Amino acid sequence: MAEPFASASTGAGRGLDPGDGPTTATRMQIIPAIDLRGGKCVRLRQGDYNDETVFGEDPAAMAARWVADGAERLHIVDLDGARDGRPANLDAVRAIVARAGVPCQFGGGVRSRETFAELMAVGVDRVVVGTRAVMEPAWVVSLCREFPHRVCVGLDARDGRLARDGWTRETGRTAVELARQLDELPLAAIVYTDIHRDGMMGGVNLEAVEDLARAIRTPLIASGGVTTLDDVRALAARALAGCIVGRALYEGTLRLPEAIRAAAARASPP
Repeated sequence: MAEPFASASTGAGRGLDPGDGPTTATRMQIIPAIDLRGGKCVRLRQGDYNDETVFGEDPAAMAARWVADGAERLHIVDLDGARDGRPANLDAVRAIVARAGVPCQFGGGVRSRETFAELMAVGVDRVVVGTRAVMEPAWVVSLCREFPHRVCVGLDARDGRLARDGWTRETGRTAVELARQLDELPLAAIVYTDIHRDGMMGGVNLEAVEDLARAIRTPLIASGGVTTLDDVRALAARALAGCIVGRALYEGTLRLPEAIRAAAARASPP
């Protein structure tokens, strides 16, 4: 495991937002996903750009719906940006942030310090970096020095191996390997997605989530396959910081208020 990254730590509440209190640290957040493509709210299956379902023409209205149902945080993904290397739906992001009134984290095509700063200026609370983090971990160190507790690292894995460029290319690194390397940084969170499970409504990969959770102390957010209340309970029992839910909410197989209650019921004591 690489050690030099430890020097970037500020020593303030590892991985947690300065504004996050004990409740956030002990109760798993249910975080609705809003995936953007061409300005619309969509979902892909296993990250396949040719297998898209459009769920709404107005992403800001969708954000307001999830907040009305109890969401305390939203996860925004720019699918165009993830594939092409530069956010392409910033107007929609601005509209979501302005209307939601809750913290929003954003990922998709963030591969420069300038883009990161631009998103901060837009009002995004946290920014998820994936492709460049996988290829150049030292860049994450510099981001964390400038934006402590605002950087999330997105680890998107297929059969345990990390993918990049909007999941279109695979690497030889494992999620656990990179997570351990970055674990001493003042990250807001690590966001782990199992690509095979994403959008498939088939349940979560608990084994992979557990392996990663045991390997790090950074707050962990799980994504991919969260479909039922049992999935929510299983993740909450593992003391994760959050889980991202997408297709199950949009198709109505999981209701957000019920998921929030299920997570709260399994919360560990502060």
